[in-house]
Formats: sequence, structure tokens, C-alpha cells
Amino acid sequence: MDAIELLKHDHRMVEQLFRDYRSAASGRQRRAVVETLVQELSRHTALEELMVYPLAKRVLPDGVQEIEELLSEHMAAKKTLLALDKLSVDDDREEELVEQLRQEIEDHVHEEEGELLPRLRDAVSEQDLDRLGELLTQARQTAPTRPHPHAPDEPPALSLAGPVAAAYDRLRDRLQGRPRT
Repeated sequence: MDAIELLKHDHRMVEQLFRDYRSAASGRQRRAVVETLVQELSRHTALEELMVYPLAKRVLPDGVQEIEELLSEHMAAKKTLLALDKLSVDDDREEELVEQLRQEIEDHVHEEEGELLPRLRDAVSEQDLDRLGELLTQARQTAPTRPHPHAPDEPPALSLAGPVAAAYDRLRDRLQGRPRT
């Protein structure tokens, strides 16, 4: 998949996870969906910030301003993800936070797919989008699996902090028995 197809695929997967949350039969099932949401959205945002957004800043005429707005949306979602990550099974706040996250992500996806991604497709060659898709697929294996709202969200600082955060996340995931996605 090229980079844009890969990002859209991630969006569809997250939309399905929100549906799975609503249809879960127990608190334990809902919590498993929340943990998967945290992992997948943490990876997705980190990869966008590290690889997609810097490209958009370079190739789009108003890329810097557009990416700043999207980074602001990422920050809000990371804070919600962090709050969800800290909850225990059957916490009364879970449903409200999941709904808040769903709305944040829905708005963000609408902007990305309606504005950023079509403009990026027009500005970048198919060959470069294919290569970026390959790089995103590879980087997914080592991307952070937890939200880090206080970490840098742009290279070069993100390039240094991301691998450290990812290693720490994977250790925590293993110690806490979290599912691997």
C-alpha cells in the first residue's frame, strides 16, 4: 500500500475498534478494545508526526500551518489516550473518555482525508508515496505503543525520543500482559 492508502486503512481499523467497543459484552472486553485503541492510535500518531507531517510541511504551500493544526489535534487525542490508558477495568469514566476520543479522531480523520491526504497525493509522486508506505510499514514495528503527550511531536527531537519511548512501551506492555497488535 502506498502511504495514503496505509493511513486510510489505519483510520478504518480505528473506526472498527470504536464499533467493537460499543458492541462489547463485558467490561473486560471493552477494556481490551481500549488497550488496542491506545496501541494503534499511539503508533499511528507517532508515524504521522515522524514521517508524514514533515513531508507535508515541505511539499504543501501552506503545509506548516496545516500541520500545526493537525499536531494540535494529535495533542488533544494523546491526552485523552493517556487518560484512558490509566483507567482500570470498569472505571465509570471509560465510556465518556472513549466517546470523547471517538469524536476527536472522527474530526481529525475528516480533516486529513478531506484536505491533507488529497493534497499530498497531488504533490508527491506515486513512487515516493509507495516508498513512504514501505517505510511506514517497517517503522510500525518499532513505533511507540502508548501516548506520550509530553514528548516532542516533530523531528529531529521526535526521531531521538520515539525509539526510547517505544522500547519502554513494549517493556510495559509485556510486563502488564497487554495484547500485541
